[in-house]
Formats: sequence, structure tokens, C-alpha cells
Amino acid sequence: MTETVTRIDEAHEAESAPPPRRGRRAVWIASAVVVVAAVAVVGALGLGGGEDPGPSAPPRSGSLVSVTRATLTERTTVEGQLGYGTELPLPVKAQGTVTWLPEQGATVARGEELLRVDDRPVTLLYGALPMYRSLGLLPAEEPPRDGVPPGGQGGRDGKGPAPSGSPAPGGAGSGGGGDTGGSGDGGGSGGRTGPSRAPRELRGMDVMQFETNLAALGYTGFTVDERFTSGTADAVKRWQKSLGVEQTGTVGVGDVIYASGEVRIGRPGARLGSAVGEDTLTYTGTARKVVVDAAASDAGWAVRGARVTVKLPDGTPARGEVAGVGRQATAPEGGGGEGGTGRAPTVPVTIALKDQKAAGRWGSGPVSVEYVGKEVTDVLTVPVAALVALAEGGHGLETEDGRFVAVRTGLFADGKVEVTGPAVRAGMKVRIPE
Repeated sequence: MTETVTRIDEAHEAESAPPPRRGRRAVWIASAVVVVAAVAVVGALGLGGGEDPGPSAPPRSGSLVSVTRATLTERTTVEGQLGYGTELPLPVKAQGTVTWLPEQGATVARGEELLRVDDRPVTLLYGALPMYRSLGLLPAEEPPRDGVPPGGQGGRDGKGPAPSGSPAPGGAGSGGGGDTGGSGDGGGSGGRTGPSRAPRELRGMDVMQFETNLAALGYTGFTVDERFTSGTADAVKRWQKSLGVEQTGTVGVGDVIYASGEVRIGRPGARLGSAVGEDTLTYTGTARKVVVDAAASDAGWAVRGARVTVKLPDGTPARGEVAGVGRQATAPEGGGGEGGTGRAPTVPVTIALKDQKAAGRWGSGPVSVEYVGKEVTDVLTVPVAALVALAEGGHGLETEDGRFVAVRTGLFADGKVEVTGPAVRAGMKVRIPE
């Protein structure tokens, strides 16, 4: 009996004895984990037993912008040179000694002197045809008589025309001698003199070009056409009188030089007292223009009529337009092209200024030219700063609610970028992270 009770007491003591210290510690840790997890879940769900839920998580930083439709234009700037263009030699055909030259930079208009040769003026006129012959009335031509050419049937030996100024024989046989007006019909005219004849008219497009200038200078009495008439000759005499030269009514091949308009005198190639040569005088147009040496591999923008913006030496912008593009590429000194050590080959691009007054006082100097490289219209755009790099690669946008959507980028211009993607639409809000 006693032994039995003793066993029960020992068992009871064993059951009621406190657990080892390590076991208690494990229980407390497990309980703490459960409590923390529960609090986290309640906090995440926004639930709680108290009236004050405590401070919420801080909002994400950054501003919101809208996805918009717009036109993006990529602009590129290249360097150029302002001036009057390449100086060309004037086609001076007068022969003699240079006795007067204008100052470099002077402007010469229609009817004004370009230079003087042997103290005779060489005058500027407007036109595309060069002066290739003298202009004036032609001498009268003696018509044939009875099928016999002027001067008789033949020469003194009867086998050719009579020498100029010599009397022609009266005919094939017995005619009496006569002058160049003889009929040569065998009987002879005996020195009969024909009536005086009017000079013949010179014809051609160069005549019309000259008469157009003569009329523009205020001379009248003739019709502007392809015929140089006696009325034209009279007007030429009045014009020659105003120039202070001999009034012949004929314009010599070296008396005038044609150009497309007013000219600006360049560097002289001759001195006073020297003989006239090919480079006696050079000229340019009077309009200021810009020349750009554009890279031949990137000159697609240089299309005749393309609009550009020219920034003058003082930074003032001026509107320009491509007026011409060179056809021959030039490699700069030092080599160029593939494998070369210098710059790439270039082509000259001439840009005309739309308003000459906009150039102000600048006659020459370095300028910059801004042109449109690429342009896209009616595309979705966002500020470049709104793009974020995605972990899986590429770019994305963060939406207003914190989601990230992938996008494809297009043209970058003016701080904006073209974006496309199935989840992108105009008007949606995206975040620009700070």
C-alpha cells in the first residue's frame, strides 16, 4: 500500500514539476511570432480594435504628368559661314589698258560702270546671254540682177566673183566696162548706178536682251523684239552720248557685260595701268548667304527649298532656305572617308536668307544653322524623365496607382520621348520619380 502511494506521488510530482528552461523559451518565441504576424495582417488590412490606427505609410515621391499626343521634331545644328558667295571673274572682253576700277565691296547696278578700259566705260546690263558679237545695223546687201550675183558674172578671168571694190566686167563677152552696179547682160549698162539701199537689221535673242535693258534705262523709239532697227540705233546713240563716248549707234562686244542682277565687286585681279586679263575683276551677288560644309553621309536634310534657322554671329535668329547643294564631295585636308584620319567628305550647301534686313550689319562671319533632322506627328509622348528602367530590361512607366507598364521608345526631342505600348493611352497619369 505504501509503495503504491509513493509511486503515485512521484508521478504527480513529475507531472507538476516545471518544464526545463529551454522549453519555456521556445514557447514564448513562437507566441511572439504569431502576435507580430497578426499585427502585420491587421495593419495591412486597415483593421484594428482602437479608434486611432496610427500613422500611415508615406506617399511615393514624384510628380504626376499626363501622356499627351504631340508632334516631335529633332533639330540638328551645324556650323556655317556667312558671306556673299564665291567670287567669280567678270567676263571682260574689252581689250586695252585698265584705267579705272571700282572699290572692293562696291555695288554696281544696271547701266553703271564696272571698269574703264582705255578710258572707255564697260557697262553692266542684266541678262543670261553673254555678249558674243557687236550689235548694230548690218550694211546693205546688193541684190542679184537677172540671176547674176552682185559684182557681175565672174571675175576678170570669168571664173569667180570680182574682187571687192573692183569694176566688174560687163558680161560674158562684149559689154562695155561698168562699175559694180553694172548689169553684166552682154550689152553693158555703161556705169549705171543703182538707188541707195537701207542697212539690214540684225536679228537674234541677244538683240531682244539688249533692247530690254535699253528700255529699262529709259530710252525709247523702238520696239523691244529680236530686230535691231534704225530706231534701236538712234536710241543707242543717245545712250552713248550720256556715257560720253562716240555716238556710233553700234554696241561693241567689249562695251557691256551681262549679269543676272546687281553685282558686288570682289578682289581686283589687276592694277591700274595693266592690260586687261581674265581675272581683271571679280564679283559676287549682293545678297548675303550662308555656306555649310555638310557631311556627305548626313546631307539628306539639304533639299532645295528646305527651311532652316540661321543664328547670326550675335545670336540673332534669321529664317533661311536651302538654295543649292553641291554635286561633288570634297575630302578635307588630312584625309577622310572610311579608314581616313581626318573628317568625312563634305558637300557645300548654300542657304539663302529670306530677309536680308534680318542679317543686320553682318557681312561675313561664322554662324550656326539649325535644321529639322526627323519629325513624327500625332504620337504619344511623355517627358524623358518619366522613363524608368525595368528589371527585365527595356523601359517602362509608373502609373498613378504604382503599377509599372512596359513601353517602346521612339524619337527623343525637346525633352520628350515618343512611347508606344498596349497599356499606354492619351490622358493617363504617370509618375516622374524624384
